[in-house]
Amino acid sequence: MTETLTAAPAPLRAAPAPWFANRQAARLLRYAAVFYAVAWAVHTGDHIRRGLGVETVEVSTLGSITAIAQLLVVATVFLRWRWAALAAAAIGFPDAVGIAAVHLLPHWSAFSDAFPGAHGTGVTGFSWFAAVLEIVGALVFGMAGVHALRAASRHGRRGVPAEGSA
Repeated sequence: MTETLTAAPAPLRAAPAPWFANRQAARLLRYAAVFYAVAWAVHTGDHIRRGLGVETVEVSTLGSITAIAQLLVVATVFLRWRWAALAAAAIGFPDAVGIAAVHLLPHWSAFSDAFPGAHGTGVTGFSWFAAVLEIVGALVFGMAGVHALRAASRHGRRGVPAEGSA
């Protein structure tokens, strides 16, 4: 008789736990999302107060595209989308760097709405506060996303619920 050799089936691995499996990490990400959304609203309100004509088309376009992405990612957290924690990290960190580059550095390109040395653009102390608030909100959102991903990873490795989860 001829015997056919076949490979042994690969062992089944459990799917990684979703980020919201850990209640503590999920709550932290939700709070961070609210903080980020409020910071975005304050910063956007300052842009409206200053007038949209004081910034370049490039800054306005990039800001609008980023705002849509920000609000969508915040919404995914509350919809418990499986990839929301990853999306929070993916939008939070680059957004913080982008806002800092656009507002806190001296004028460097068409993508600049520089606060240092600004004249006639309506920049006040509140503008600085609003920009820094959103930078902090973006960093907190990104860090909360990373924390939620790591908590989900620990949950999946142990095969038992992580601390603070049901």
